[in-house]
Amino acid sequence: MFTMTDKHALNRRHFLAASAFALAGPAFALGDKPLRLLVGYPAGGGTDLQARLLGQFLSPLLGVPVVVDNRAGAGTMIAANELVRSAPDGYTLMYTPASTIAQLPHTMLAVKYEPLRDFTPVAQCALGPNVLVLQKSVPATSLAELVDYAKKNPGQLNYASQGIGTSAHVFGEMLARQAGIDIVHVPYKGASDVAKDLLAGRVQMQFASSSAAEALARTGQVRLLGVVAPGRSSLFPDLKTMSELGIQGMDMDTSLGLLGPAQMPAAVVARLAEAARTVMAVPQVQNEFRIGGVDPRWAGPAAFTETVREADAAWGRLIAAIGYRKQ
Repeated sequence: MFTMTDKHALNRRHFLAASAFALAGPAFALGDKPLRLLVGYPAGGGTDLQARLLGQFLSPLLGVPVVVDNRAGAGTMIAANELVRSAPDGYTLMYTPASTIAQLPHTMLAVKYEPLRDFTPVAQCALGPNVLVLQKSVPATSLAELVDYAKKNPGQLNYASQGIGTSAHVFGEMLARQAGIDIVHVPYKGASDVAKDLLAGRVQMQFASSSAAEALARTGQVRLLGVVAPGRSSLFPDLKTMSELGIQGMDMDTSLGLLGPAQMPAAVVARLAEAARTVMAVPQVQNEFRIGGVDPRWAGPAAFTETVREADAAWGRLIAAIGYRKQ
């Protein structure tokens, strides 16, 4: 039976398709092979959904199909390695938090790439803070109460991440060291598995991406305790930053955007960046991004390159401050 939900979904797809074709422009290069958009997470998570929306709108603009290719695992390292090996012709890009590219070389022994040597920043598309999420089964409504509970119950709280050496892992380590608490790290491959176990109470806390935190909050089964960001976030205006809550050094934004392999031609980079700017100006895309828990915020190649450079330096300082050793 054709339900109202089906009809709504169909109308939404028609609207998105019509909007995309209205933006259509000439192909950005010769040939008609698809543009592959790598995502370092499993299908269904916030980053994946953003990438698919971008791909849907970029395709008619660029005159080629855009195919999302999920290469999940190792905190996006698998996808990043695939990008590094790709031809710099503009037909392989990656949509990712820039922090993972800038951070993993500081935290994972297996990472051999460098953020500014092996990648071409094409365009920033969004910003979103990390958020400290706590399962409601834990009797704490603030960071201070969480720290007090953890001190009284050493080794009893688990915190999740999407892999060893990822930002959520490092933030958990920093919280544990600065607050003087014993919490256990549990690494996963993707946000959907983390969410399932967090809601079931098999893990109790997580430094989640803003999109994951938004989805978790809608279940009513978690509390949001603070944000990892330089200042208060418009996405979570009632949450204090971790610095305001007494945990220092976690004052960095998470920038999400499009990266290519090194040595991409400047003209191709400019064409792709302009296409991304056009897509991110579409009200429907902006609305979908905000609903998904990120703030649509386009920036061009030069600005995005500087963001990656700053993230690389910030992660170096943070890792040194907590004495974290590569794993």
